[in-house]
Amino acid sequence: MPESPERYVARVVDVPDRGIRLAPATGAVAPGEPTEANLLGMAVALALGSADYEHHPQPRDPELQTIQALLAGEAVMPWRARAEAGDTVPYVVCDRSPSGHYRCRVQHRPEDEPVEPR
Repeated sequence: MPESPERYVARVVDVPDRGIRLAPATGAVAPGEPTEANLLGMAVALALGSADYEHHPQPRDPELQTIQALLAGEAVMPWRARAEAGDTVPYVVCDRSPSGHYRCRVQHRPEDEPVEPR
């Protein structure tokens, strides 16, 4: 199995009229191997969907987007939250299981309590 980080943490940042962008926490690194990055990207999408995010009604940017760019926070994802986060900040937190699969969830934390990778 290729080397991959055991944890990926990124703040979910709203980009008005475009969608959301992931802002990886200090030290969070996406896998370099394409298959592993794709698996992490799918796990992030599933977590966002289960946390009540939906596709943004605006058309996607015409620029080419890659999974690596999305995970690195260099591209905007055409998603949006259906509800306001209130006074909390949403983060995507992904842990790698012993079998090598990523399990991701969206956590809401107070602004002054950032989630850091282990």
